[in-house]
Amino acid sequence: MKERLLSVDIFRGSTIVLMILVNTPGTWSSVYAPFLHAAWHGYTPTDLVFPFFLFIVGTSIVFAYKNKTANADTYKKISIRSLKLIGLGLFLGAFTINFPFFKDFADIRFPGVLQRIGVVFFFASILFINFNWKTLIGICTVLLIGYWLLMGFVPVNGMESTFDRAPNNLANYLDVQVFGTHNYKEDYDPEGLLSTLPSIASALMGIFTGLILTSKQLKKATILVGVGGTLLIVGYLFDMVFPINKALWSSSFVLVTAGWANLVLALIYYLTDVKDIKFGSIFRYAGANAITLYFLSSFISKILGSIMVSEDTSVHSWLFNTIYVHGFMSMQLSSLLYALTVVGFYVLLAYVFYKKKIFIKV
Repeated sequence: MKERLLSVDIFRGSTIVLMILVNTPGTWSSVYAPFLHAAWHGYTPTDLVFPFFLFIVGTSIVFAYKNKTANADTYKKISIRSLKLIGLGLFLGAFTINFPFFKDFADIRFPGVLQRIGVVFFFASILFINFNWKTLIGICTVLLIGYWLLMGFVPVNGMESTFDRAPNNLANYLDVQVFGTHNYKEDYDPEGLLSTLPSIASALMGIFTGLILTSKQLKKATILVGVGGTLLIVGYLFDMVFPINKALWSSSFVLVTAGWANLVLALIYYLTDVKDIKFGSIFRYAGANAITLYFLSSFISKILGSIMVSEDTSVHSWLFNTIYVHGFMSMQLSSLLYALTVVGFYVLLAYVFYKKKIFIKV
């Protein structure tokens, strides 16, 4: 068994490339529907991206920690990496181009993508090195059913709980109580406090897949297809009582996205690691510095959107309107071409990093 699987690296890299693509359109007012999140219940291809990344975080944990023991040194390494991820996320949330370069405390949003990755990585890693797969399945089941029971049956301020975008949504209520106005929106935060529990289950799903990939099973791709199909069926059944919802990170959302992740990874694994077909190297390069690319793309995008070339035009807007907006193209196409250019830049950067053996560990 090889220590690294090309399919895992390609999956990770393609996921980070998609994250950059959907996060950097030319203009948010003109985006093709598949590149937007679902309005509330349901999901689009874009809604698969973040859970796919948490899934592959779980899979990577198996390869990184399968021979580690639960001791002080291992806990220290896990904790340091988690704190780095959380710190990078808080930096992105607090940074501003205006001196002293950080927002006022009241304007900082504390939840975020990197913060969630850091927290999920910490708990998923600790669980993996301490428990066997049977116990982990039990923990995952408790997280998913427990979250459904909390969200669906715990009254909020004397009102019946709801899965709608409303004040008596338990996840939103807790975020408001803990973070106050430090949220993505007034009535919900997609990386909120309570929804972190099922997001840990997304990483555990990836751990189960990692255990399959590192096992002595012969037909691993077939097993992954079976697991993926089963998770999709169970997820859609769960959808009848707890709707698929990315903003709430509902239990059905965890199951359905993990189902798709297994199916996609099974295909890539079969083509690359079984049939030895050479493709997707550029995604492998991106996967080698995934967090670095995501951080840089978010940071540079924030700078370009903050530096003004005129009273009402940022550098980002000027570049988009000057280079990409033309009468013979729709605004959606112009916006997509801008995003593809941004992706092309970071893919090229990933290639240079890889060839120069620059691997920035976070």
